[in-house]
Parts: sequence; C-alpha cells; structure tokens
Amino acid sequence: MDLTTTYLGMKLKNPLVASASPLSESVDNIAKLEDKGIAAVVMHSLFEEQLVREARELNRHLTAGTESYAESLSYFPEPPNFVVGPEEYLDHVRKAKRRVKVPIIASLNGCSSGGWTKYARNLQEAGADALELNIYFLAANADVAGAGVEEECLRILKSVKKHVGIPVAVKMSPFFSSVANMAKRLDEAGADALVLFNRFYQPDIDLETLDVVPSIILSTPQAMRLPMRWIAILHGRLRADLAATGGIHTAEDVLKMLMVGADVTMLCSTLLRNGLDQIGVILEGMERWMQEHEYTSVRQMQGSMSQKSCADPAAFERANYMKALQTYRKPL
Repeated sequence: MDLTTTYLGMKLKNPLVASASPLSESVDNIAKLEDKGIAAVVMHSLFEEQLVREARELNRHLTAGTESYAESLSYFPEPPNFVVGPEEYLDHVRKAKRRVKVPIIASLNGCSSGGWTKYARNLQEAGADALELNIYFLAANADVAGAGVEEECLRILKSVKKHVGIPVAVKMSPFFSSVANMAKRLDEAGADALVLFNRFYQPDIDLETLDVVPSIILSTPQAMRLPMRWIAILHGRLRADLAATGGIHTAEDVLKMLMVGADVTMLCSTLLRNGLDQIGVILEGMERWMQEHEYTSVRQMQGSMSQKSCADPAAFERANYMKALQTYRKPL
C-alpha cells in the first residue's frame, strides 16, 4: 500500500504531520513521533513578540552610555544579556535536524509586518526544511476594514518569502469574508502551501477571581467539517498545496480529508488525548480501509471527492444546505 504524498516540495512517507504543539518542545519527543510513524513535524511557534523584544533589548544595550565617552561606542554586550528565546529556538531546530530524518518545519507566529520577518532566514540557516507562517490576528479595531487586514497578511508573507529560499506554508484564518479569494491571493503572493485553518482560541472568565483566563480546549471530530468543505472547494484551483488541520482524530478523518483534496493532514489533539501510539492506529486503519476498497495509493484517492469539476461550488453548497435542512427529522 503506497501511502506516500508530497507537501511543500518534499516527498513524505505518509500524509500524517504533527502540527505545532507542545509535542515538539522536546527533541526526544520529536524522535518518538518519528519512531511512531509521523511523516514530518511542525515545530512549536516562535512569536513575533519574542523577536521584537530581543531586538529592543539589543538596541538598549548597544546605545546605553554612548553619550558618556567615546570608548563606549565599541561596547557590545555578552550574548547572555540579551539572547533569550530566539537563539534557543534555533538551537532546538539544529538538534532536531541532527536527531531525526523526517522533515522539520519551523513555525513563525506573527500578526503585523515588520523587521521580525527577517528571522526566517535564521531558521533556514539552522536547517529547517520549510517554514509555517502562522498569522494570528484578531481584527478588534472597528476602524480597520477587512481589506486592510488582508493586505497586512499579504505583506507579512511577501516579507518572509523575500528572506528565505525554503518553502513557506501559511496557516490561514477561516474568518475572511471571502476565503476562496484570500486563498487565491496568498497563492499568487508566493505561498507554497495553505494550512486550513488556524484555530482562534477563546478566553474564559473565572467567576471566583473575576479574571480573564486562557482556555485551550482540544478539538473534536466535528471541527474537521470546516476545513473539509474549503479544501474540497479549493482543490485544483490553486498552485499551493493544501494541508488540513483541526478535528482530525481517526483514520476515517484522514481518508475524508485526502478525498476532498488535502495533500497532508495535521495531527495534534488526538495525539495529546490518546498518546503517540495513535499514529500507528491511524496508519493501520488507513491501510485496512484502502485494501477493502481496492485503493493502492494515497495519490489514487486524493481529490476524488473534491469540487474540482463543479462549475459553481457556491450553488452546490447551497443545494446541500437546503437538502440538509429539509431532510432533518427530530427523533421522537
């Protein structure tokens, strides 16, 4: 059974990729993911705020005391005084590359265009095989129009692409007014892949302390319906690869995503909930189903259930919407 696929120009042994999560914070964990059968690993994210803070600290150290005496102009702080997370992240990428053979995809998480995007080159030089650009921005300013948000996303992508030669995937939001148009524009701006979709975590309120608290809830299989719909619509209409993420827990979930046109499927919640052995369970389930249904390869099924041949996807979706409402019957 041929489970191979291609993603970001790389041939992968199967379509299972570990998405950015705490699972990649340890090189030992990355090695375990490889041993269990994962085809590639997306590193946990390095945030724009970390890079901006480091740049500000460096500037503070370099300019401190320059008015005092000429000799201070040659002063350069020792690395421990200003190097925090970013250098450790680079070292983590280097160690992972030395330890495992599967592709390592670095992750940059930002929300605005700026000098921090130059750091992408450092990630490339550290050995990252590709880069996932996670643009996480909540448009909370009522004076900023949707067009402005879209342009900012495109500026970030173009800036990163300018500094690297490795493939770049964009983890995009499902909240654009026209997802298909934004996907097309990202594709035209140079995105080598689109990861559908970014999860916007919602805060909670502690009624005892009256504090706003972070709340991370692992995904459920129901969450896969949104990326599955849009991958089915976008397959065959873009140059960029398509990665499915969110709600993928079982072999059946992976197979559905492949059939609508995904090149790879990202796993996170199912591994955190069920352990790394779930990778083998999914792979075995895929092979069993493929054998029973006479599929010999992943490539054979990819896009077979997409809307590539549908002249009007919007009309198709509306027809299914009406059919769903008319066929529902409340259990008595």
